[in-house]
Amino acid sequence: MEGTGKLYYGIKEVADLFGINASKLRYYEKEFPTLQPKKNRSGDRVYTQADIDHLTEILDLIDRQKYTLPGAREFLKEREARRRENARYIAKLQKIKSFMEKMRAGLDLPQPPPSDSVSESE
Repeated sequence: MEGTGKLYYGIKEVADLFGINASKLRYYEKEFPTLQPKKNRSGDRVYTQADIDHLTEILDLIDRQKYTLPGAREFLKEREARRRENARYIAKLQKIKSFMEKMRAGLDLPQPPPSDSVSESE
């Protein structure tokens, strides 16, 4: 569905895309708290490309990699925790880098002598 230019997809479109019925999509919403498509004013589910990508990942874990539903839920939960932890480490490292760059800029390093463009043999 990428490249179609649409921002939102109905539950029927998404179900047809994955070859499953709409009730299974609603079931996965209950089983996976991270899969929560928005609802429009009339209460119909509308899926974004991010929702579809997440659903693709869930179905891959269940169908191809043969995870159980609780196993797939745990895998996604642990992966998200690792991402948050990595983001914290990256933020700390960026602060350290910035501090080190300020320290280096503040050092009075001896400047190399200017090189003469005229050689001594002239």
